[in-house]
Amino acid sequence: MKLHQPPTFFSLVLRALRRYPDRIAFRQGEVAVRYQDVIGFMGKVQAVLSSQGVRGGTRVALLTENRYETWCASVAVQGLGAATSWLHPLSSLDSQISQITDVGASVLIIDSDAFEARAHEIALALPDVSVFCVGKGGPGADLLSLIAAHDHPEPMERASATDIGTLNFTGGTTGRQKAIVREAGQVALMAIAMNSELELPDGVQYLAIALISHVTGQLIAPTLMRGGTVHLMKKFDAGQVLETIQRERISATLMVPTMIYKLLEAPLEAFDLGSLELVVYAGSVIAPDRLRQAIQRIGPVFSQVYAQTECTPIAVLRRGDHDLDDPLSLSACGYPMATAEIAILGDSNEPVAAGDIGEICVRSPSVMQGYLEQAEATQEALAGEWLHTGDIGFVDPRGRLSIVDRKKDMIVSGGSNVYPREVEDVLAAHAAVASAAVIGVPHATWGEAVAAFVVLRAGAEAEAADLIAYVRERKGSLIAPKKIIFADALPTTPFGKIDKKKLRAPYWERETRLI
Repeated sequence: MKLHQPPTFFSLVLRALRRYPDRIAFRQGEVAVRYQDVIGFMGKVQAVLSSQGVRGGTRVALLTENRYETWCASVAVQGLGAATSWLHPLSSLDSQISQITDVGASVLIIDSDAFEARAHEIALALPDVSVFCVGKGGPGADLLSLIAAHDHPEPMERASATDIGTLNFTGGTTGRQKAIVREAGQVALMAIAMNSELELPDGVQYLAIALISHVTGQLIAPTLMRGGTVHLMKKFDAGQVLETIQRERISATLMVPTMIYKLLEAPLEAFDLGSLELVVYAGSVIAPDRLRQAIQRIGPVFSQVYAQTECTPIAVLRRGDHDLDDPLSLSACGYPMATAEIAILGDSNEPVAAGDIGEICVRSPSVMQGYLEQAEATQEALAGEWLHTGDIGFVDPRGRLSIVDRKKDMIVSGGSNVYPREVEDVLAAHAAVASAAVIGVPHATWGEAVAAFVVLRAGAEAEAADLIAYVRERKGSLIAPKKIIFADALPTTPFGKIDKKKLRAPYWERETRLI
């Protein structure tokens, strides 16, 4: 590393591993892996891949469930100066093929224990891509067998901070996903910011529940920097999560709001959760009433991170910032990170008056370099030297940032703006409602009318008219839904967000515009 050059993500992880060689880095089922064993594993991965032509500028895609081998392989790849691109396990074959092609990946590392059939499908569709399987079966080379044949070489630090480190895709629900260019030094900065801002305890026992290919994986490096252990789960199951927290004395975890809602339906009082010091929630907005319930039942351990794939992190609402006597604190998404500058801009890209609503815009060393080979989209997103997040929000007198809604989700009814989240939060406070999603549907007179999809709690009953009246009494007739659609479940994107594009489609497919 040159005199004034920031660390790469690989060098950051390697230093943490060398600091605590005899500690346990990962627990996965009955397997425990020490820090020094991870160092050896990464060195062997680099030896195998570099002998197969992986070097600076190579692009490597990964498709995996949560397992330590693939996360460590991704770090090793970045150490060679190559870029990694995580594919989402729930995406379609066509989507995954498009993403591999879009980033120009010449290598695919795939968890063949979980995705043997998909590995064959991708190999057939993309014969020029070298496939390395982690696990049994699958086409191509067996990465773990190749590694076993190697000695214990020292890891190679061939990356520089300005190399492309990651090419991960946006999780949006409109249009084709875009690959985000982030340099290796920026990936390191993200881990440093998370480590400094999130109040992770030393020696943290971190339970990784959601996909490590997404936001959950961003706390793995900070955990290792704290000398802690990452406990990997394959999927979310409320009972198994609670059992694991109790058995392994888990001190920190990260969940998307829907996971927290499911925990609240579980018999929490039957488990000893006394070891739990920190629950980070991220990925989408949380209903304030549900957050209140979680704090009351689990404890004052909740901390929110506001981020986007284009910039991570942006803001944090720490445990002590949550005040049950201050309702606004439960709907805020936090104070700007030390690395982030935030502005609320109007349609003309000028700052709005203090406290007014506008688009949340960000400047930060963590802001993406741009969208890969999409100059027009990059220019639009970074107009005026700000990252335009597409989120509508405001800053309150205490300096806290709050999100009102996504700009593209706003409903214009009779010339007035209606923000779906405002309606969703009211519905979520109803005793019979498990979850709700609000969209605009075509209306001959008003242009759009407010419609709400509602999932009821198990065993609960409610009439549409009662729910409409419930919202009207609290927010007025403009905000109140004109239509309630009961559903067994709400569709979600692969990233766990409610898929409003899918909800809108049947209503707008015959219209001249699609919101």
